Amino acid sequence: MSLTDSIALDEIARRLAEVVPPPMRALARDLEANFKTVLQAQLAKLDIVTRQDFDVQSAALARAREQLAAIEARLAELEAKTRPA
Repeated sequence: MSLTDSIALDEIARRLAEVVPPPMRALARDLEANFKTVLQAQLAKLDIVTRQDFDVQSAALARAREQLAAIEARLAELEAKTRPA
């Protein structure tokens, strides 16, 4: 799910439309659509990822760190065995 397709954008656009002064409420639906369009355009310009993508990458990094620690431990063990006494 893309950040710009999120239900949260609908909610933000709806809330923005709700704070429009009462005389302009007739335009609320148009404003809500415009708010959503502007929000999508601005968020698309940001260099951000979804929480799901972030969590996937965080898990991959954690696995890589574990593997690196295991390799470093194994290397230290091998170096200790090959050192002259």
